Amino acid sequence: MASIRLTRPTLEVIKVLLASTPDNPAWGLKICEEADLGSGTVYPILERLVDAGWVTRYAEKEDHPGRPKRIYYELTALGQQAALEARQRKPRFFGLHPAVDGGTS
Repeated sequence: MASIRLTRPTLEVIKVLLASTPDNPAWGLKICEEADLGSGTVYPILERLVDAGWVTRYAEKEDHPGRPKRIYYELTALGQQAALEARQRKPRFFGLHPAVDGGTS
């Protein structure tokens, strides 16, 4: 698996991609807004993720008057596996509580 530094901005982008669905895909501006990051941060991250094989991109099929076609981004199987590993390594970032061994509730 290609090595990607899991910085906070990269994890924010991955979180948006994890939340996207085929009916509600992620595109550049949406990722910027939902990750609360600027385009100068998001697009280089997306390029690194595409180059590493974690993300694939494709163009919107239909035309929309008044705006260019969107480029959609989605996690590949490799990217989904990497996201799962990131969730295990940094569970609090993803809003998860790490499992505690040997404790009582």
